[in-house]
Amino acid sequence: MGLLENRVAFITGAASGIGEGMARRFAQEGARVAIADVQTEDGERVRDEILAEGAEALYLNCDVSDPDSVQQAVEATVERFGKLDIVCANAGINGVFAPIEELKPDEWDRTLDINLKGTYLTVHFTVPHLKNAGGGSIIITSSVNGNRSFGYPGASAYSTSKAGQVAFMKMIALELGRHQIRCNAVCPGAIHTNIDERTEPHNTEKIGIEVELPKGSPAVNEGQGEPLDVADTCLFLASDLGRHVSGVEIYVDGGASLLR
Repeated sequence: MGLLENRVAFITGAASGIGEGMARRFAQEGARVAIADVQTEDGERVRDEILAEGAEALYLNCDVSDPDSVQQAVEATVERFGKLDIVCANAGINGVFAPIEELKPDEWDRTLDINLKGTYLTVHFTVPHLKNAGGGSIIITSSVNGNRSFGYPGASAYSTSKAGQVAFMKMIALELGRHQIRCNAVCPGAIHTNIDERTEPHNTEKIGIEVELPKGSPAVNEGQGEPLDVADTCLFLASDLGRHVSGVEIYVDGGASLLR
């Protein structure tokens, strides 16, 4: 029997990267997974591959910045699988990196809407179902950036959203503990995904901050990780192995952020 046998997981941003790693790993451990994302082609691919391996999966088009979209995706998950046990608020973007006087209000809003408001909406609409199930686990994908290191010039909106996620996690961990709902955050470092390809740097060289790391990083694997490294950490938090862990942020970076 797998660690997540008979459990249902709702994972945002699960069509690629860390979210995809979570969906695949959870399914391997017996969970039925809802893949909530705006990347339909990739989401359906992940769903079909999980189904081909004999697990249960559902793809749902979901824009985490839109309350109606999130609510509909959550309700469709419960309608299909009957309950909800695990919630992974994982969807996020790097957005625009720019000097603060050049960062446009709509660029700030977009990053905060997806990363921080999207986390709130995901938790907001799933908590009633976790309560109905008698408890569960909420896992928020934050980052080392904004919580432990500040090595990306111009990332004010991104870092603010990631720091906000951790503060939000701690508050709801206290609020929901009496309902046997645990809430934690994972803070990945350099994980090999395609998120950097969608980063939009604008004139960051004008800020004048240059981050130079020591040659030959002493961190585990020189701080370079894979989605599976984060997914296995989330598996611990989602399963009974993490049954007494709540209100903490876990850095998944091989210790690399200790250098900054």
